Amino acid sequence: MSKQLFNSTEKSNFILNMTEEKFSEIAGWGLSSVCFTTAVFALLPEISESVSYAIVSGGLAVSGVICLILALIAVMKKYINRKQLFPVCAFAVMFVWGMISLADSYSLNIGFYGFTGRGEGMLAILFYFGFFVTAVSVKREKAVKSLINAVIASGVIHSLFSLVQIFTGDFSQYKHISISEQINASSGLAQSPVFLAMFLSLTLIASLIRTVLAKNHKQLIIYISCSCLFAFVMMFTYSVVGIAGIILAVLSALLSWFVFIREFPKKNLISLPVVIMSAVSAVIIINCGLIENIPDYKLHDSQITLWADGYMRLSANGDKYPEKFDISDNADTRSYIYRETIKIIKKFPLTGTGAEQLVYPQLYTYDGLDKSVEFTEIIPRNKGTFDKIYNEYLYVTATRGIPSLIALLAVIVSVIVIGLKKISKKPSATELCNFLMFLCGVIIFFISCGNITFSPVFWSLCGFVICRTEKSE
Repeated sequence: MSKQLFNSTEKSNFILNMTEEKFSEIAGWGLSSVCFTTAVFALLPEISESVSYAIVSGGLAVSGVICLILALIAVMKKYINRKQLFPVCAFAVMFVWGMISLADSYSLNIGFYGFTGRGEGMLAILFYFGFFVTAVSVKREKAVKSLINAVIASGVIHSLFSLVQIFTGDFSQYKHISISEQINASSGLAQSPVFLAMFLSLTLIASLIRTVLAKNHKQLIIYISCSCLFAFVMMFTYSVVGIAGIILAVLSALLSWFVFIREFPKKNLISLPVVIMSAVSAVIIINCGLIENIPDYKLHDSQITLWADGYMRLSANGDKYPEKFDISDNADTRSYIYRETIKIIKKFPLTGTGAEQLVYPQLYTYDGLDKSVEFTEIIPRNKGTFDKIYNEYLYVTATRGIPSLIALLAVIVSVIVIGLKKISKKPSATELCNFLMFLCGVIIFFISCGNITFSPVFWSLCGFVICRTEKSE
């Protein structure tokens, strides 16, 4: 007989009587939805110049609210055990300290909602907490599979849209990296080529592992086709993250095959050189002059992130400043940004600048403008300034303080430790794939930063690493 509360509603009774299996099923759909909601909302500003990129945060909010409700249900029904409590509490501490940082920040509005077009304020961090707790609480491996399948499917959508950007230059904010230099970089529906490279790194790991562990020819053909598509598009992000993602994906697939070496045929490994050749073909196509006016293949991380994205697309940082750094030299630019960020950390060690407000302590001139004008008018006039540092660990420290970094590392390290113990006991293919995707994200955070396309999936994978699933394989 089902339980019923006195004077309760039908909805509250549904929650009271929800089984673990039903919770896991709903959680699987809720967590998977974020792979598509942000992409769908990003489509509008990509195809119409009259629509602001601020709308993309709405896609995150749709899935974020669903998972916050699911996280609350999980807490009410005590789905979190003692072993999972430490990383959950560490994440909670990270959020609470972020709110303390917000109270001491330059702008409460930006700190909470995020900079327009970025959307990674404290509200987004709260949504990430919802994704993490929901994933931790899952008890069925089917939910983990749902997210991995959604990641691959979403990767296909991003990549197909990217092909239009690559071969036509249409629907792209990254056709040029300077007034005269054209590259037709792919950003898909991730808002930035670097953010797309981060997301496709996860999709490539998932599809390549599925390829080498394919049980029949149909699966092999489907997943190798997806893998080749992802690797090809990743090269057109012209980023270090794209190269690193391909390397990590190949290594992850090799490791997965060796773990299950007795269960799958060696012929599946042919997918690895095929995928590498797909990536190489992108370089050959460019160097042969087959895409418009692009002379040769180079990595353009700094020009993409600082000029095309931060300056031209969002007015979130200043124009290039040759006296401070050479924006065409990725190493010189990254070195300068790291040095300046460390100075900011030394100035604001406890609370940082406030979420999404790294650019504010760098501003040095109003350039004749009235002080009452919007900061999006002032920021671009401050040459050499930047709003993002492409190292998540430094970025968290600079914007939300050293305590936030400690809490972040506590979450990640504890999850890795629990995850390693879990996969050491004959893991399923799904568990191993999930762990390797998460580990890839941890590594990529050293060379890039969080964003509303990648981070929700990363924190969902993080939660799944330590969830107690009943294997279905």
